[in-house]
Amino acid sequence: MNISRWIARRESNWRSLDSLLKRVETKGLKSLPAQEITELASLYRSVSADLARAKTHKLDPILTQDLQNLTSRSYVQVYQGARHQEWQKVKDFYLSGFAQIVRETLPYTLLATVIFLIPALIAWWYAWLDPAFLPLLVPDELITMVRDEHKLWMGSIIGQEPLASTNIMTNNLSVSFKAVAGGISAGLFTILILASNGLHIGAIAALVGQNQLAYPFWAFVLPHGSLELPAIFLSGGAGLLIAKGLLLPGRYRRLDSIKYYSAKAAKLVLGIIPMLVIAGIIEGFFSPSPLVPNIVKYLVGIGIFTLLLRYCQR
Repeated sequence: MNISRWIARRESNWRSLDSLLKRVETKGLKSLPAQEITELASLYRSVSADLARAKTHKLDPILTQDLQNLTSRSYVQVYQGARHQEWQKVKDFYLSGFAQIVRETLPYTLLATVIFLIPALIAWWYAWLDPAFLPLLVPDELITMVRDEHKLWMGSIIGQEPLASTNIMTNNLSVSFKAVAGGISAGLFTILILASNGLHIGAIAALVGQNQLAYPFWAFVLPHGSLELPAIFLSGGAGLLIAKGLLLPGRYRRLDSIKYYSAKAAKLVLGIIPMLVIAGIIEGFFSPSPLVPNIVKYLVGIGIFTLLLRYCQR
């Protein structure tokens, strides 16, 4: 290899890369237009190859060191910039993207809500009319505690908040993921999860109402339920989206339809996860606390739900 000729041919690229790097290091990657960012990445790959060649042929150590410095500076800017862009995408999604996908898929979330609420109302009605119906849906020990001891079960969380919070998060995430994945069963498993949870909540509501414990019960539920229940409904909506892609592909091929609606469902899941994490923390540490008056719990729950609605309207 003619070293002098090779250096003369490659030196202009090195100078160009150095010039771009100086601008980026001074003003940031955003100071470059898209074309120059592409050029920066291309020059980085080119100079990396030059460095490898210089090491292979054991060229002048000073030249090799200069190429090493150029390559290291380029790596920092190219990959830090890529990481910054990825974090910016995450930030943009949670600031506005999730709200947008919630609005776009609202009919499916509303349908999931109805699938949950109708069994809840049916269970509440039958349990209220006939207490013998309750044992079909509510464990006997729970009925005994509420009806005979006239107390709720949330006090068992006190003293083991971290463990309880973690278990709650894990359970809620599991239910949500199952509701989403249930879409692949043509939505039947999604419907089953929503309906069964609705039946359980409806029966519990009747039990506490019959025993004059509705006020403290809903004081416990509302703070975390203002996030937890919407997250479950959104999960159900995501499952129904996948079922739509499977059953009603419309103008798409069935496989393309499943991919399209599954992508929307995946975006919903990304937003649901932090909702359930926050709800689990509230349920573990705030909702059962005897130090917080019930009226404050009601106000906090209403406030959280109001903020959620305002966020989704952005």
